[in-house]
Amino acid sequence: MKKEAVTELIGAEKIAARVKELAAEITRDYEGNEVVFIGVLRGAVVFFSDLIREVKLDAQLDFVKVSSYGDSSKSDGKIQLDYPPDTDLTGRHVILVEDIVDMGYTAKWLREHFEIYSPASLKICALLDKPERRKVPDVTIDYLGFTIPDEFVVGYGLDYSQRHRNLPFIGKIEL
Repeated sequence: MKKEAVTELIGAEKIAARVKELAAEITRDYEGNEVVFIGVLRGAVVFFSDLIREVKLDAQLDFVKVSSYGDSSKSDGKIQLDYPPDTDLTGRHVILVEDIVDMGYTAKWLREHFEIYSPASLKICALLDKPERRKVPDVTIDYLGFTIPDEFVVGYGLDYSQRHRNLPFIGKIEL
């Protein structure tokens, strides 16, 4: 198995500082309310875990898993919910926690799909945004960690062939 070279793009300290800032924004915006945080598996797990530990609110946690169909390197925009939430979301404040928004298909689908649960509010929190790759123009990210260039990134939960998720930083990889 070939070992890919990973070059650091965003360091661990910078990530930790931004996660604390996002958590403070969410805490301020939802003060006095309970929030349901839904992590999008698998890429968001590390970000999700760090984020919720910094949020100073009553919170419930849940997860979803979605699949994007098409060939392995490109999404054709068709999304399927493989693992739905277990929590009743009706009338609840919901924050979907994503690792990265690039083309926008998954984020748009998640927002539209989760409206069927009739939440009191629905927001998307994403660690990374790659606007240069956007195919869906009307994607709203309510809480954003970092905007990055069109590079293939790994680390801090993001992977290449299920590798590099455990890196403490976000790095770019040459494919």
